[in-house]
Amino acid sequence: MSAELKPIKEGKVRQVYDIGDSLVIVATDRISAFDNILENKIPDKGAVLTRMSAFWFDFTADIINNHMLSISTADMPAFFQDAEFEGRSMKCKKLEMLPIECIVRGYITGSGWESYRKNGTVCGIPLPEGLQESEKLPEPVYTPTTKAGLGGHDEHITFEQSVEILEKQYPGKGEAYAAGIRDCTIALYKKCAAYAWSKQIIIADTKFEFGLDENGGLVLGDEMLTPDSSRFWPLEGYQPGQGQPSFDKQFVRDWLKQNPDNNGVLADDVVQKTANKYKEAYGLLTGKAF
Repeated sequence: MSAELKPIKEGKVRQVYDIGDSLVIVATDRISAFDNILENKIPDKGAVLTRMSAFWFDFTADIINNHMLSISTADMPAFFQDAEFEGRSMKCKKLEMLPIECIVRGYITGSGWESYRKNGTVCGIPLPEGLQESEKLPEPVYTPTTKAGLGGHDEHITFEQSVEILEKQYPGKGEAYAAGIRDCTIALYKKCAAYAWSKQIIIADTKFEFGLDENGGLVLGDEMLTPDSSRFWPLEGYQPGQGQPSFDKQFVRDWLKQNPDNNGVLADDVVQKTANKYKEAYGLLTGKAF
């Protein structure tokens, strides 16, 4: 059996294996930017993502149940007890994933800042006048999107649209599910952002994904608060009114914009710097050297 395991699903970074009563999600060292998988791999990136998600899942278990069962390959079939999978594999509960990405913004940056400069809103939500780039928002803002899948583009939707989408799929429950994932998203962000601040990291924004267990209960799934799914800024030197240095793949996006002739191929020093940034963020947040 172990020799025949193949992924049932493959995303930009992760491979998903069905092992019967549960799943194994493997985080590769691939990196994506602007909805494309880059040619380069970032050394140890998959292991950083897996361990960081595991840290946050444990940290927030008081807010909502999550899908993590184990990150020890000893708890997985023999196929995964190999150096290729060590440290980067998570055994998870099977969930019916909801078709909404739950994005929360605590600071005004990126596409949100571009939108605000044009019309004073983020994803159609009005914000106070006079905000500067990278400024902390009075309250975190929830801006859900659709889930486009591999090669597609997520689209911003309103909370009301998220209710409609979920109501179509789950008649009579759309509003409850939409409100539940919104409220959990805000609660998770507030708790984790306060903790990260104490560790000298600002979580500017992030995204969560949720699914349903066999009883229809909401469960947190996918990854959580990694440098792939979040903007992490160093607290030291933080200054509103400008872009910020980051611990996340914004560094890669910025480099690609500045070097369009490279056709999405990263320079060796950018690969190494990116790996170092991911590991530094992991060390600051968890207190453990990678």
